[in-house]
Amino acid sequence: MTDPWVALSSGADPGDRLGALRHAHETFTSAGRLERPVRTVVGESWRRSARARVSPDGAPAVELEPDELGPYRDAHPLAPAMPVIRELMSAYAADGEHLLAVCDAQGRLLWVEGHAAARRSAGRMNFVEGARWSESAAGTNAPGTALAVDRPVQVFAAEHYLRPVQQWTCAAAPVHDPHTGRVLGAVDITGGHRLAHPHSLAFVQAVARAAESQLALLAPPPSAAAVRLSALGRDEAVLVAHGRTVRLSRRHSEILVALARHPEGVGGDELHVELYEDESVTPVTLRAELSRLRRLLGPELLRSRPYRLTAPVDADFDTVARRLSSGALAPALDAYAGPLLPASRAPVVVRLRERLTDQLRAALLSRGDPGLLADWAHSPWGEEDLPVWHALAASAAPACRPAAMARARSLDAELGRR
Repeated sequence: MTDPWVALSSGADPGDRLGALRHAHETFTSAGRLERPVRTVVGESWRRSARARVSPDGAPAVELEPDELGPYRDAHPLAPAMPVIRELMSAYAADGEHLLAVCDAQGRLLWVEGHAAARRSAGRMNFVEGARWSESAAGTNAPGTALAVDRPVQVFAAEHYLRPVQQWTCAAAPVHDPHTGRVLGAVDITGGHRLAHPHSLAFVQAVARAAESQLALLAPPPSAAAVRLSALGRDEAVLVAHGRTVRLSRRHSEILVALARHPEGVGGDELHVELYEDESVTPVTLRAELSRLRRLLGPELLRSRPYRLTAPVDADFDTVARRLSSGALAPALDAYAGPLLPASRAPVVVRLRERLTDQLRAALLSRGDPGLLADWAHSPWGEEDLPVWHALAASAAPACRPAAMARARSLDAELGRR
């Protein structure tokens, strides 16, 4: 099999693989050992699911009740793309007795449509609108794993981490904001093992691209003078400037973050201190990086003496900070795609990253809103945040409280052993 994201190669017999996968799943959940024929993407997802303390016999909780679901999804950025998604997927789902599903960036199912019998069957495992199917809540599954790895992915039968889900096969692809690249959610096709075919993954990927194209047509085009910097939740920032989208190297990402924080400009010595924790790095190294960056961006955007950007920068981390300062916690959390350049050790990035994270956590704990706390707790950066899990256990709805309390107790015990 040449494509690691496809569960079965064309012509493969699902029955031959199913027994081996069930045995591998039992081995992993009982002994923590990965065996063939588990794909790398699935094995890594199983490990994340285990670290998140997902019970293989559990079920995702419904977090958005009907009175909350309607207004939330009507205002969601993916709502304008739903006519295109339905046009492409509805007949396929109905004819094949499948389901189409669309989730938000936190893995909550906003739309679940398709064959009536399939909906009834899926409802028994809480694959329903309003339920959270992120990896940290539901283990390995196509929409949750597609969001976790930001790639289209197919999950077949016993590759699912939850045993009640192993009668299903699904394929999902993330959908991005066409201007910023931010993940908005995912589209998914779920059904029987006939979906374990490369075509289903290609199909759902094409639907996701069509959704992005529709959003690009409907959204106002960005100003030609606008400079947008997306650096949250990624190690390599994305810059949109003068109609171009540029993926930056890690060092160039750090430089752009530093320059965005100094619109008035910054001298070479100060910039050197902001970027390098290792004092042995010479100023010549920084000048060389800035020269490469100027060639990439163009001299009309990056100037020297002092180093500065010639256009205002709309940075995603500044958006979060502005919303927080105005008390708009839910929009701030929605814009927070993860820690700022998570792998960076540049002093300026570390300082900004920790400040933003601390401010968000403090606001979440102070507000005590169970939905917002759940969004943080089920994220990769919040899955071991014990104070947030304690707050969620205290404030969650009765149906969600036992799982939150169990996770908090498990974290308490683990931290006590460290």
